Amino acid sequence: MARISGVDLPKKKRIEYGLTYVYGIGLHASRKILDATGIDYNKRVYELSEDDVAAITKEIRANHTVEGDLRKQVAMDIKALMDLGSYRGLRHRRGLPCRGQKTKTNARTRKGKRKTVGAA
Repeated sequence: MARISGVDLPKKKRIEYGLTYVYGIGLHASRKILDATGIDYNKRVYELSEDDVAAITKEIRANHTVEGDLRKQVAMDIKALMDLGSYRGLRHRRGLPCRGQKTKTNARTRKGKRKTVGAA
């Protein structure tokens, strides 16, 4: 089992898709990493040698922000918006969608369980 950036990659998947299990690495970034390290996209995770894993880890550390550092950066960006008092920051603070979606009937994911008002 390959462990990269603190994440156990699924053994049977192709490495191209297995790398996307790391927070901050999508398919495009995964392909860039594999091109830089010279590893074939079709190789399975369990087929990787220790040298391959080390090369991927080195490439990720050098050129990508992933996992804990990225989560921290995103949280700080949201906190900065809230401290500024911008529209997006206010929407984050109130727990409402901040990208222009309507909220009259939808947005249950952000708003949470319905709170009935005025039921007799």
